[in-house]
Amino acid sequence: MTHTVAEIEIDRQTDTLVGEWLTLPETAEHLGLDLKRVKQLLRDHKLLGVHREGGLSVPAAFIQDGQPLKGLHGTLTVLADAGFDQAEALRWLFTADDSLPGTPVQALAEHRVKEINRRAQALAL
Repeated sequence: MTHTVAEIEIDRQTDTLVGEWLTLPETAEHLGLDLKRVKQLLRDHKLLGVHREGGLSVPAAFIQDGQPLKGLHGTLTVLADAGFDQAEALRWLFTADDSLPGTPVQALAEHRVKEINRRAQALAL
């Protein structure tokens, strides 16, 4: 079943893994966009947002230099193709992996997109 962004809720462990969150207005401010455009980025899977206690939120790590994290859209697509729902994708992106080192989202921030997408693709096999 396909869910709209606002219907996805995450567990406390995933919330803690992500750490810093931005509300939609904060996300819009960091990106220099209006709320309508941020919602479109969420619908287009260029950002991932989930429902939390304070409403719809986006991980702060998904914004870098006033832009959505480079490579995030492709990685989210690969994870969705591998059968991950949004909460599972968040857990994977923010779970430390000693072989990286760090987390996949940190590797994306360090422009190691190909490596992360290869790992995400391997999850589907």
